Amino acid sequence: MRAAPARVVRLAAEDDWDGWRDAARRLLAARVAPDAIVWQASESADDLFAAGGNDLPPEPQLELRVPRAFPALAKLALLHKDPERFALIYRLLWQVTEHPGLLNDHADPLVRRVELMAKAVRRDIHKMHAFVRFREVEVPVEEGAEGHTRFVAWFEPEHHIVRATAGFFVRRFAQMAWSILTPELSVHWDGEVLTESIGADRSQAPSGDPLEDMWKAYYAAIFNPARLKIGAMTKEMPRKYWKNLPEAQLIAPLIAGAQAREATMVAQHVAPDERGISLQGLAEEAQECRRCPLWKGTNGCVFGEGPGDAKLMIVGEQPGDEEDKAHRPFVGPAGGVLDRALTEAGVERSTVYLTNAVKHFKFEMRGKRRIHQKPDTSEIEACRWWLDQEIGLVRPRTVLMLGATAVRGVTGKSATIGKMRGSPLHLSHGDGLVTWHPSYILRLPDKDAADRAYDNLVEDLSLALKKSREH
Repeated sequence: MRAAPARVVRLAAEDDWDGWRDAARRLLAARVAPDAIVWQASESADDLFAAGGNDLPPEPQLELRVPRAFPALAKLALLHKDPERFALIYRLLWQVTEHPGLLNDHADPLVRRVELMAKAVRRDIHKMHAFVRFREVEVPVEEGAEGHTRFVAWFEPEHHIVRATAGFFVRRFAQMAWSILTPELSVHWDGEVLTESIGADRSQAPSGDPLEDMWKAYYAAIFNPARLKIGAMTKEMPRKYWKNLPEAQLIAPLIAGAQAREATMVAQHVAPDERGISLQGLAEEAQECRRCPLWKGTNGCVFGEGPGDAKLMIVGEQPGDEEDKAHRPFVGPAGGVLDRALTEAGVERSTVYLTNAVKHFKFEMRGKRRIHQKPDTSEIEACRWWLDQEIGLVRPRTVLMLGATAVRGVTGKSATIGKMRGSPLHLSHGDGLVTWHPSYILRLPDKDAADRAYDNLVEDLSLALKKSREH
């Protein structure tokens, strides 16, 4: 028996969300299976084995119900460059109508694939927002333009995001006549109406304008060598975008100059003072941190303290109630245990840089008391921005991490302290060691177990001191 010909759905464009949604609703209501549909955008070649024309069922009489998260996920994923995206999203729609909880199963291969497509599109949109650079051009009067100036930008998106991002630029540059040229599609704003035209090539965009010298001067002025993290910078601003950014011409010499200044500072033994000044500025800046909600209800950010050139850095979990009130790390009950262990290990607290992976006190109210709560992964990740800069400025030879939260904050990885103790880690600026957090020792109900954990802490402090002196 011959199989019925596939239904062909031709969409108006590569980003035709409205067309896809209308077709999907009709097909789903008629229970047309995913394998019986061929999806094409207007630019696609005809399928040799498909029937011609759109063959859609009638409009469904009843409203179709889908999980609330599906439309937003599907709308983003549909902008992906993957030619299979229309079919994949319809297949996911088919499955979630049968199993509404499927979207919560992030390990499901289909859910995972569509989520990754949406994530890639979201990242591409962010890059377009960040890296479009307009250049001023003179518009000849004979072209019929009312003004004499227009601003033109060239951008090469990875996915079909131009129409989706156009509204952002309309809102941001509403009073400016501008054009954004891309290989697939160009959009133009005259101050009142947004229009489209065919794609362009790089030669049709201006290569520079008089404003670029001002922009470069501004970028050079805000470039902070104390905050230089080349890996993080290139991850956020990939090199493929540099050719369209006027400030990119300054990046290499600014980095080289910063590295040369750092080498000179170290050679002249003036780095500690400079680091101390930079740490103080970083601490003041951190007081305004709103990267996660933990700042609410606290007395502010509890930043690290200690010498800017400390050879040993100790990273804890987060400030507690006493630390939040005193605005200093390790001054509560856990700090008392640490002070005793430092003394027994022969480590002077004044020579160590002490800090926490999370800078605000996380708690819940029980009556009038604030009870400590463990920070979650998103809060640790939000605070890594500050911890990374602390480590980068102090450049300790050894970092001792107290507890799993500290390990996560320093390395970005989860940890089992019992397994990691005694095994040095290789960090960017030296060695890393892992041990128990003093608060863990205080919580142990068995005295013998607490004594053993405390002895481990003293032993690990001694080893950390030794390693910090070896280099």
